[in-house]
Order: sequence, then structure tokens, then C-alpha cells
Amino acid sequence: MKIEKIVLRRMKMQLKNPFEVSFAVLKERDFIVVEVHSKDFIGYGDCSAMPFPFYNEETNNTAWHILEDFLIPLIFEKQDISHPEEVNNLFSHIRRNQMAKSALDCAIWDLYAKEKGIPLSQALGGNRNQIETGVSIGIQQTSDDLLRVVEGHLEEGYRRVKIKIKPGKDIKYLEAVRERFGDIMLMADANSSYTLNDIDLFKEMDKLNLIMIEQPLSHDDIVDHAKLQAAIKTRICLDESIHSVEDARKAIELGSTQTINIKVARVGGLTETKKIHDLCASHNIPVWCGGMIDTGISRAHNISIATLPNFKFPGDIPASTRYWNEDFVYPEVTIDKNSMVEVPQTPGIGFQPITNLYDQFTYAKKEFIK
Repeated sequence: MKIEKIVLRRMKMQLKNPFEVSFAVLKERDFIVVEVHSKDFIGYGDCSAMPFPFYNEETNNTAWHILEDFLIPLIFEKQDISHPEEVNNLFSHIRRNQMAKSALDCAIWDLYAKEKGIPLSQALGGNRNQIETGVSIGIQQTSDDLLRVVEGHLEEGYRRVKIKIKPGKDIKYLEAVRERFGDIMLMADANSSYTLNDIDLFKEMDKLNLIMIEQPLSHDDIVDHAKLQAAIKTRICLDESIHSVEDARKAIELGSTQTINIKVARVGGLTETKKIHDLCASHNIPVWCGGMIDTGISRAHNISIATLPNFKFPGDIPASTRYWNEDFVYPEVTIDKNSMVEVPQTPGIGFQPITNLYDQFTYAKKEFIK
């Protein structure tokens, strides 16, 4: 691949409804889209950093800086990229900043698949034509509010339901959902809002037959999670703690987790995602694909990577209408009655920007020519 031009876009989209997690309430999505241009094709990637350093250390502003001043120059210094996996090594000496790296990594994977004339899922080694998805529900004001939201998503076709929790809005809310809706696939996501002092609470959650509890303890911890996993029956899923295949290896060896939520953006792109997927498969640790309140571009990459065989649980890859009144790509992503999403069979990610919306949501743009 001979990359001739790279374009960065700062974009903003309004959420249909506010989305609350343990550390913030989101009303809009401010993000960066990366375009990687060759002679004949454009590859697209999406930087999923937030406006604030609450999920990880990155923000939209820091990601733009890292892309502009470090990552893009590295791409242009390399005369030719024969395979996208080279990008992972090219960026390896730059510490963290995984979401900035992921945006370029994903765009180059898309470009590679388009030049080869194959779907991105095939380029990654995927083996599915459909993937199963679930829904992630933000923290609600009351348990009654939560029940109404869950009911609506079940009616839409979702079968796996993830409930965001935080202290004071946890066990009673989960109990209400279990009592009302019976044996649905139910899980909880704590976003690092508890400590080992809450072990008794998690032992109570054991009674609810949750498929997993996601990141209950500190965002950078794998030691205390091992102690918690030894004390409870419910599967612990690590999210924020895992930024690389080395993080995953250490967590598995310590017994800190029984599954990993792999977010492509959090681990630096599709190449590192594949490495974590393969490591977990070799240890019989199933994985699943997480989301970051995704726009159409990042959702497209998630769909493709979730076709790999060790993605065993439904991912956070919802329909286009889950978060947005209007997304800026086509075709629209829908789910069927079995909570399945079709995997595109056209070259690359299988989605294209809708020109007028793409420009409408863009509020800053910069081009870089080799």
C-alpha cells in the first residue's frame, strides 16, 4: 500500500438520549475520523477518545496531537506498507495513546482489504456471515425506569442485556430486571466503581445468574480482580485493565478474569485485538467485542473483528438507530429477531459515508500529503 494522503476530521453527533455510566453522562459524541488515501481507495478509521480523560488517559485533543505530530509522520516515513500488521510494530515505541493508534490502524486495515477486493472480516480471518449482538443500558434514575428501557430493547430483538451499575444503583436494579424478565442473558458493567470492600455485594450478585460482571474494580488493576474472582462464582470480565496482549497474558496467569471485553480502540487497533483473541483462545478464555458508543465507522470495524471464532458472547454492536437519529454511513445496521447483525460481504468495512451528513457533522478538518 502506498499511502498518498491522510485526512483528519473532528466530528460531533448528538445522542438520541443521554447515556450515563459511573463516571459521566454523555449527551453528544465528539470524535475523530481518519481517512487514509491511496491512488484508488480510501480507508476509514474512527478515534473513540472522549472529551475528558475519564475512561482512559486520552481525549479528543490529545489524540489529534498524537496523530498529527507522531503517528502520521511515521506512516509517511515508511515508503510502502505491505500488510496492516506492520503498523502495530511501527507504533510500538510510542507509549499508550491506544485510541489514536487504533484510528490509523483500522483505516489501514480497511484500505488493505479494499485493495485486495475482499471484505475486512475475511482479511482478518473471520468465519461468520452473522454476529450476535447485545445492548448496553446506561444508569437509570429508578429501577422502574430501567425496566421500561429493558423492555423496549427486548422488543427490538436484543437478547443479551448489559446494565451499567454504580454504588447505590446496583443489586436492587439487577434483581428487579431478573424478577421481571426471567432468564434473559443479563450482565452488569461497573466501570471500575467498586473495591474489595464490596465482596459481600458481589457474592449477593452470584444469586442472580449473571453471565458476567464487567470491570468491577480499579481501571488499572489485575491483582485485586484475582482475589475477587476467587471469592465469587460469577465470571469476571476485564475491560479497562487490558490495553495489550501482555496485559491479557498477565491477567490470565493471575486468574483475574474468565473473559475479556476487547475494545478495538482501547487496545490500539485490529492487529492487537487479533493477538489478544488468539492468546485467549489458546487458554480457553472466551472473548467478546465491546463498544464505545460507536459511530458507523467504528461499528463497522467491530462487526468485522467479531467474526473471529473465539468471540463467544454477544458484543456491544447495536443497530444504527440505538444511539443516533442519523448516522453518517450507509447501509444502515439492523438486527433481526434473533439479535443477529449481517456481516458485509463487499470489500473493506462494507460501509460508506453519506456525503452530506459526513460534511454536516464535521467541524474541523486537516489534510496531510506525503
